[in-house]
Amino acid sequence: MLVRNGTIWTGGEAPKIIENGAIHVDGQGFIDAVGASSELERRFPSGETIDAQGRLVMPGLICAHTHFYGAFARGMSIPGEPPKTFVQILERLWWKLDRALDEESVRISAQVSVADAIRHGTTTLFDHHASPNFIDGSLDVIAEVVEDAGVRASLSYEVTDRNGIDGADAGIRENVRFLKRLRERPSDRLAGLIGLHASLTLSDETLRKALAEGESLGAGFHIHVAEGQEDVDDSIRKSGLRVVHRLWNLGILGRKTIAAHAVHIDPWEMEVLRTTGTWVSHQPRSNMNNAVGVADVPSMLRGGMNVALGNDGFSNDMFMEMKFAYLLPKEWWGDPRLVGADEVLKMAVVNNGRLATESFGFPLGRIEPGAAGDLIILDYFPYTPMNEGNFPWHVIFGVSGSHVNTTIVGGKVLMKDRRILTLDEERIAARGREVAPRVWQRVAEM
Repeated sequence: MLVRNGTIWTGGEAPKIIENGAIHVDGQGFIDAVGASSELERRFPSGETIDAQGRLVMPGLICAHTHFYGAFARGMSIPGEPPKTFVQILERLWWKLDRALDEESVRISAQVSVADAIRHGTTTLFDHHASPNFIDGSLDVIAEVVEDAGVRASLSYEVTDRNGIDGADAGIRENVRFLKRLRERPSDRLAGLIGLHASLTLSDETLRKALAEGESLGAGFHIHVAEGQEDVDDSIRKSGLRVVHRLWNLGILGRKTIAAHAVHIDPWEMEVLRTTGTWVSHQPRSNMNNAVGVADVPSMLRGGMNVALGNDGFSNDMFMEMKFAYLLPKEWWGDPRLVGADEVLKMAVVNNGRLATESFGFPLGRIEPGAAGDLIILDYFPYTPMNEGNFPWHVIFGVSGSHVNTTIVGGKVLMKDRRILTLDEERIAARGREVAPRVWQRVAEM
């Protein structure tokens, strides 16, 4: 495949803009040439060609933390008084919704989520799944959707003690089974981690069981860390330690682990996350919605921590998440200098790309020879000059997910001219409208 006549922003540590540029993706789905359109058209005169017509071409976006299973929360009412605390939100919304899911609703949740991702140019996602009444095989259902749609996803099942020891053990088994499946049947569209809910719903015994399995498989973990103050309070009651130190002592942290949120951590905990190389995923929209506070991303970035950007199950428009990541710290700390647009793109593109590269085993999140051919073409035609120096500010103030015209993963076109080619979006949405009321009814009966 040759994508030609585009304004290419390459991403990576030293991003470049190539005017009237072209990208060639080989038959294995990897980029083997980037340069001037005139040169690449001569080198690759045959094969599939996409004319970008001067549009902006970027690496496919990556989401470092999401929840496909939360799709049916959209439009669902919660009976009674509105939840006042984070734990009430968990107890009255999320922990009822996940118990209400069956195989079909898990499948449709994944379908609508990946369709939303394709539409908004998000090509790789780190999903954290929960369905306590449908555990065994749940990751296979999601994996089938991911492969059919053509995106990439790292999948994990949320292990928790809140459904008893048997439920926790079943969650561990599902993670282990899926990771072994990936070893036996590798897929460039799939990766895996061991999912853990959060310190406040996990005993030392369960964490040690999960750790033993993780170490035997060489797998990392995907866990919510200090999202709310309640997580901190519970950890101190259980262990006398704050969340990060408890997880560190138990061996959960490290370069293969994602610590989602990390809102309520102190400087000493930051240092543990930094020195262990643990990935922190930042979800500003979710933190605002749950009123849990704001992660000290400015300090994390200043300290050179591995900070990535997720969405926690909000829409998969990662351009929107970037805008909130840019604006929120300025308002929270009253300082417009905090977290520049360049730092936001470092999180969203460079760091997310590094995380995905480590997880999948090949370069993602950048346009260069050897990287995966994951590309998005956007209907963004700037009315002011755009260059390497000011490009991040064009993204924050000018670009949105609605500009995505074409989405390509591994050289396969998933969406062209805003029409998704790999999923029947209309049929999926119609089926979702049939299934959602039944899910909502089960929630209301709990």
